[in-house]
Amino acid sequence: MTSTGTAVVTGAGRGIGRAVAIRLAERGMDLALLARTPNELELTRAAIEPLGARAIVLPCDVSRSAEVARAASEVVRELGPPRVVVSCAGIVHRALVQDTTEEEWDRVIDVNLKGTFLVTRALLPSMLEAKRGRFVAIASISATLGSPTQSAYAASKWGVVGFAKSLAEELRQTNLQSFAVLPGSVATSMLAGSGFAPQMTAAEVAGVVAYASLDAPNAMNGSAIEVFGP
Repeated sequence: MTSTGTAVVTGAGRGIGRAVAIRLAERGMDLALLARTPNELELTRAAIEPLGARAIVLPCDVSRSAEVARAASEVVRELGPPRVVVSCAGIVHRALVQDTTEEEWDRVIDVNLKGTFLVTRALLPSMLEAKRGRFVAIASISATLGSPTQSAYAASKWGVVGFAKSLAEELRQTNLQSFAVLPGSVATSMLAGSGFAPQMTAAEVAGVVAYASLDAPNAMNGSAIEVFGP
């Protein structure tokens, strides 16, 4: 299969991230797979390689700038400037505000919001030089409403949407675009304990991410695409 470009997917070891990586491989893209879990990343790579795509595994904590910088350098060296960057890495901590420690709050914000910023910042220069590319940040239905015990998660996802929209404004006239995708309740391990029933699969979300990554018109730059189930 002739490659249609390089995609970087964070949180690619499982859930939405793995589904997105597989869907983009089906569309002919080579993949750089980032997450903190090498064993899970290898499972994703094993699912991708029979599709004829090249995949490299880059263990990385997206909340740590030095690790992100090393991973970004390796992506560009091995696969060239990305055509697509999908920030899927995310965690949730459920607790009432008065029971949430500063460390728990910081960890959720660092992975979900700061991680999206760090990955974008690290890969943006090579994409600007190439004069093409798209950033797709995975936000959540929690970026549109509040839920008890999910204050840190909701704050991080509201922030992701604001970041993606602000980035879109900076990218105007560069031939690069920025999107956010806001899934509702998805049948993944992160949904456990949320109190919400699953309304869609990770593969269904991945189809929307692939659309934003490869098919959506440039005029949709800055869009926050809601995916709340059938």
